[in-house]
Formats: sequence, C-alpha cells, structure tokens
Amino acid sequence: MRSEQQFVSLIHERLDALREQAEDAVRTSIGQVSTGRQAMVERDIRVAEHSGTVTTLNAVESGLCFGRIDLDDGATHHIGRIGIRQDDAEHTPLLIDWRAPVARPFYLATGYSTMGLRRRRHITTEGRRVTALHDEIMDLSDTTRTGHEDPDGDAVLLAALDSARTGRMSDIVRTIQAEQDRIIRAPYRGVLVVEGGPGTGKTAVALHRAAYLLYAHRERLARRAVLIVGPNPAFLGYIGEVLPSLGETGVLLATTGELFPGVRATATDTPAAAAVKGRVEMADALAAALRDRQSVPDPHIEIEHDDGTLYLDRAMAEDARARARDTGLPHNLARPHFAFSVIDSLTEQLAERLGADPYGGPNLLDPTDVAQLGKAIATSPAVQSAIDELWPTLTPQDLVADYLTEPTHLPDGDGELIRRQVSGDGHWTDADVPLLDEAAELLGEDDAAARAAAEAERRERIEYAQGVLELSYGSRTYEFEDKDEEDAEILLAHDLIDAERLAERQEETDTRSAADRAAADRTWAFGHIVVDEAQELSAMAWRLLMRRCPARSMTLVGDPAQTGDVAGCDSWQRILGPYVGERWEHVRLGVNYRTPAEIMAVAAEVRRLEDPAFEPPSSVRSTGVGPWVREVKPADLVRTAAASAVGHAASHAAEHGGDGRLAVIAPAALLPALAAELPDASWGVAPDLTRPVVLLDPRQAKGLEFDTVIVVDPEAVLDGSPRGTNDLYVALTRATQRLGIVRNVTVPPRLAYESATTGSTGS
Repeated sequence: MRSEQQFVSLIHERLDALREQAEDAVRTSIGQVSTGRQAMVERDIRVAEHSGTVTTLNAVESGLCFGRIDLDDGATHHIGRIGIRQDDAEHTPLLIDWRAPVARPFYLATGYSTMGLRRRRHITTEGRRVTALHDEIMDLSDTTRTGHEDPDGDAVLLAALDSARTGRMSDIVRTIQAEQDRIIRAPYRGVLVVEGGPGTGKTAVALHRAAYLLYAHRERLARRAVLIVGPNPAFLGYIGEVLPSLGETGVLLATTGELFPGVRATATDTPAAAAVKGRVEMADALAAALRDRQSVPDPHIEIEHDDGTLYLDRAMAEDARARARDTGLPHNLARPHFAFSVIDSLTEQLAERLGADPYGGPNLLDPTDVAQLGKAIATSPAVQSAIDELWPTLTPQDLVADYLTEPTHLPDGDGELIRRQVSGDGHWTDADVPLLDEAAELLGEDDAAARAAAEAERRERIEYAQGVLELSYGSRTYEFEDKDEEDAEILLAHDLIDAERLAERQEETDTRSAADRAAADRTWAFGHIVVDEAQELSAMAWRLLMRRCPARSMTLVGDPAQTGDVAGCDSWQRILGPYVGERWEHVRLGVNYRTPAEIMAVAAEVRRLEDPAFEPPSSVRSTGVGPWVREVKPADLVRTAAASAVGHAASHAAEHGGDGRLAVIAPAALLPALAAELPDASWGVAPDLTRPVVLLDPRQAKGLEFDTVIVVDPEAVLDGSPRGTNDLYVALTRATQRLGIVRNVTVPPRLAYESATTGSTGS
C-alpha cells in the first residue's frame, strides 16, 4: 500500500501544479491591460478557458486515481478520472484517462479473456489517502501475492452499492461492468436505445457514454455541444455532479420544458390535457389553425386613399394567399409575398381608375407614374393594416396562446380538455413547450429587419474605421513632411489594413460556451443528445428533439415498464420509426445493482397485475431484510408514515454517522399534510435531495434512489392515473436498503405482499 500511497501523492502534487498554473494564467489574463475591443475579447476568452481548467481539476480531485493494470509484458498503468502527464520533455503519461483505449482491459478483462493483463488492482481513497487495495489475479500462473487479493473480485462493487446515499448521483467510473462498458464505448453515430429495469444503471451508463464521446470526439462535440434531457428538475439536480467529476463541464442539462429559449414551464396540465397536447395530431391541428389565420375578406375591405376608396376583395386576397403559400415558406417569411401581391393588385386597381381614357384608349399613366402609385400604396398605413388583418405577423407565443383559448381541428371533446386562457406572462406547461416549438417551425422568423440593422451597424463601423485610418494618414504626413524619403517609407496602420478589415476586428466575439449558446438558440443542432426516461416523452416532444439533432446521433435510455406519463410511449419503434425507420440499435441491461432481491420480489407483484409473465431484472445482492407493511385507517396514513420516517432517519443517521437519505413517496394530494408533519423534509417542484428526508410523488421519484423508502397508500397510487401500476412499480424500486409500506386498511389489497413482513416494524 505504501507504493500506491506514494503514487497517489505524486499525481495529486502534479494536479496541484497544473491547477496553480491555470490559476496563475487566470490572474495574469485578468491583470493584462487590454486596449481595443478585440484585445479585451481575447483576454476574456483566455480567462474563461483557464477558469474552466481550474473548475475541471477541482471536480476530478476526489478519487482521482482508482485503478492499476499490470500487463504480461511488465508494463504498468494507473487509471484515473483524467489523464495526467509528467512535466518532462516527452510529457510521459503518468495517469491514464479511463476512456483511453489502453485503459479498457481494466473493465473488460476476465480470467477467460485476460486481454494481456496479469493483475488488476482497485485503489480506494479518501481524499489523498489510500484506504484499501483489492487485487484480482488474471494470470493464475503468477504466484506473486500482495495480501490484497480479492477472491471474488466483487468487493469494490458491493461496497459501492452498500454505501450510504448523499442525495447526489455518484459516478460509477471505478465499477463499470463489462456490459456497461460496451454500451459506453459504442459507436458515436446513430440512435442507440438502452433499455433496462430499475437499478440496472441506465442513467449512469448514459452519462458515462456522454463523457466518453466527448473524449473520443472532442473537436466535433465540443463545438456542437451535448444535450442531456431529464424528466424533471429534481432529477437534473441529482445527476448534475456526475459529468464534472469525470472532467466534463461543456454539457447542457435540461428538461423538455426548458428547451424553448425565453420560456420556463411553471404551470401544470391535467394528465388528460397533457395527453392531448402530446399527440402527433397536434402538429396538424396547429398547422390548420395557422392556415385559418391566413384569411380573406367577405366580400371586401374598404381602404381609404387620397385618390379614392380602394377595394381589397376576396378574389384579390385569395390570389395573394395562393401565391404566398406556393412559396412553401413558413408563415412569417411568406408574408412579404402576400403583401407584394396585394400591393400590386391595389396599384393596378388605382392605376386603371386614374389613367383610364374616357374614350376607351390605352391607359394614360406611364410606368413611372404607376411605380409612384405603388410606393404610395405600399407605405399607406391603411393598406398595411389590411395586410396585417389578413396575414398577421405572429410569434409562437401568440399562435399557441390564441389556439389554447379556442382549440380547433381536434376530435370532439379534446378541445375542451386543453382549453385555457394563457396570461400575458406565459404560465406555460411542459406540454406547451413542444407546441411552441412546432409553432416556431410553422411561422419561421423574419430576420430581414435584424439583418438590415446589422448591416447598417457594420457600415457604421467601417466609416468609423476609415476615419481612424485617415487620421493616421494625416498624422504620418505631418510627422514626415520634413523627413527624407527613406524615413517616409515607415509603415503605419493604413498601409497594412483597410477600413473593412479594421472594422471586422472590432466586432464582438461571443465568449459563451457552446452549451450556453445552444441554450439560447432554438435552432441549434447538437452533436449528440442523451435522453433519460425516454419512454416518458410525448410524440410532440420527440418532434422537438429530432429538430435539435438532424444528424440523429442519440442515446436513449428508459424502461417501458416504468412509463408513467399518459402521453408517453411504450414502444421504441413507435417513437423512432417516423424518424429513422429501422436504423437504430437496441441493447438491454439485465442486472439490477440498486434494489435488493427482497424488495424486487414485492415490486414485481405490481407489474404482474398487468403482465403475469413479467420477470424483473436480476438483483446482484440480497440484504436479508424484507420490506415491512403497516395497515392503518385512512386518518392515520400521514401520521404513521411521518412517525416511521422520523424513526428510520434517526436510526440510519446513528448507524452511518449522519449519512444516508430517506424518501417518503406518496400521492401528490398527501404531500402537503406530510410536509406539515415533517417540517424539516424537503418537497416541492425541485426538492433538495441532499436533505435527510425528502417528500416526493411517484413521478418525481423517477430515476432517483435512496437508502430507505416509505411508500404511502399504494392502492391510491395504483388508481391515481391510467398508468398507476407503472407509477407504483417506480415508487417501490427506489430503495437501496430498506422499504416500508403504509397502506389503507379499509381498501382491499391489490398486492399479496407475500415477501413483506407486517405488524409494527414500521414504527
């Protein structure tokens, strides 16, 4: 252990040196006196880069080195979270990044396929101190023994599974299993679906895959960014520290409700309304509603003009509308075509009136006269008002808010389910965001004004730059007018650069990261997208995500058996078929690392209510502690659950020195009462999962895990939604150690609870 301690100390010293260099670079860059906008921008970029390095080095310090492989040829490699090189002329590798090809045998080698390994060592540290070593002998002919041999090779994995939870997801970089490693390093392109039951490590695999892809395809993905989509804010907070701990910070984490810039979903739909909004037919309904906004007068619009009233009749408007639609452009981009056609028709009408020969001869106006009439009509407020009435300029918010006020083009009854008034400041729901995105596609963005303003600004910069150069020229003439010819050949600014290039150098450079820029740009095309709990997304949400990734480079993880959202989809083919056909790969994780066998036995009963042949993923461990069940009267549900939570939390804190987390999972209607009984517990839209006790409804619990879970009123969860069996299955599979159930004794049990104990064990 002494030699490993020396090595760990060495790499931490090197880490400290690298961090000090980066911190010095930050201070030096900040302290530089920068003159000119370009120099200031370049300074800001350097500060951001060096600050990012400091952040990364701080994030990877815990558990920096966790493994070593000894090869048959005598070579030895230490494996860690990032790669570190020595400070020598050759920059010799000191610590190998876990994602590097040379590190792969650490995860894949077995006694049957050693991959050239003689020995594999797991190194456990606390801070900078080595606390344990576990050696696995690959070459059985090697008789050397260190005293740290692990006969089963599972000690490190089981220790990680049995450790107390912190309210934040930990990386699994030390314990990646072979089936997980193959998924993590799967080819970059295409759609990969990773399916697995509770506790199979789907989320961990997806996050480590994102880290691996950023390592293996750094240039491409750093430029285009990686998007990770989670089911709710609590989940994103739970996984938020995993990628930084693996040395990756340039990733955007978001829910679908956060993927329309400028909008944050704060309102809530009923399940029935969310289901309607999530159907793919909503795309057609919105398109039809927009076509309704492209109207024609009946019979005409009277437009007052200096030369008499003009009449914009139905035929003229229909012709203009047909021409605009024939362009195939989105609504706002097609509007100028509609306007031009209307203006032309009105100009022709006025020209015929003013230029008519009373004796039936040719029109008395020449083309110049007609052009002048056209200009007057085009700038007429009354004409513009008529055009706005028939073909208005719309924002996505305008279109969707108006549509929800009066839903149309839907089957009978569906419109009433989604009808509501959207207030001026939004109050959008998660299900509204894909509708806003769809509306943005239908409308398009007319950026002509913005482009004109940008061009005017560019011209202004060029004129200013030209003035600077002229001053420079004048200064040179004055300075050298009495000098000889040789001195006068000294070059000044205008000899080396013209006004346009000088102006370009003064343009502002966007110093934001790719992830930050992507968050603000609805049309951004991500290099790769990871979707967790992918089965929960509606068909409309998938339309949004597919627009964000035209290359179709995606990793989707989920479990159809856990689908809780009524708008969700329980078939991968139905999700992906419209976009990639059969061109996607499906892999399944079948080992449950989280949930003990005793708990899974009870959870499996839930799924068998709908699928008698259901078999849960195989648990790798058994704790010998079965779930407990308490049956109480309805009035005592909350009090009993709260008392049990207090008792278990105190017991767990005493056993683990304050570590460990407990969740009470109950129907949403019971959460306020539970919060009153447990004032120190965290609950709400985005509860603090680091608190000892957290209150959640089953949907919020999706993807999370806790040492102890107490499920309240399971039969109410079953009856609470059309997919109540899936919700209860999720709730029962969140525990890593202990599960308690508090049920309503007046309701006939839907489960046998054959594996659970009954009585007062929950107190």
